[in-house]
Amino acid sequence: MAERWTKERRIEHTRQILLDAAEEVFARKGLTGAALEEIADAAGFTRGIIYSQFGAKEKLFLAVVDRQRQRFLDGFAEVMTSFHRLSDVDIDGLAARWRESSHGTDRAALGYELTLYLLRNPDARERVSAQRLETIRALGEFISKNVARIGGTLTIDAETLARVVIAASDGITLESHLDGEDLYRPYLQLVMSSVRTPS
Repeated sequence: MAERWTKERRIEHTRQILLDAAEEVFARKGLTGAALEEIADAAGFTRGIIYSQFGAKEKLFLAVVDRQRQRFLDGFAEVMTSFHRLSDVDIDGLAARWRESSHGTDRAALGYELTLYLLRNPDARERVSAQRLETIRALGEFISKNVARIGGTLTIDAETLARVVIAASDGITLESHLDGEDLYRPYLQLVMSSVRTPS
């Protein structure tokens, strides 16, 4: 017997299809270049559905970036929890994993789009400020707990390290693609230099 979808499940399914289409179009054309009609066409829906789910284009864009950020944090958490001791940390393996997961520059390009958008729009920056601070706080707390769990200590404040990781990750991906120089390993070496074994 076929499973019956609830109204909430249908709405969430539609929302995810719209976010997938918007992510692809925003990454390719940027926030200003992307038209809602194009996103609606790519998703197979009408423009009205976008308005009913998200409202203005800005809100759709911020929802796309928020989903990307959550994927980044989930991936970071998965990697961190896979280590049991400081000696388990394999920088070459981490660099390879990051390189493979960034097979395109779309996520990083979206991150830059958001940065530029927020720099140019103080009102939008204020609207997402609490969300950004919560992301930094949560990541800092996660880093602090997991570094301690694997037997290390930080030489830098955990929230500061979280800010650096978030700020640099998109740039590392884009620069590696632009110049063909693999910056994943050197960056991870820098990050790991802020973790030491207690004496």
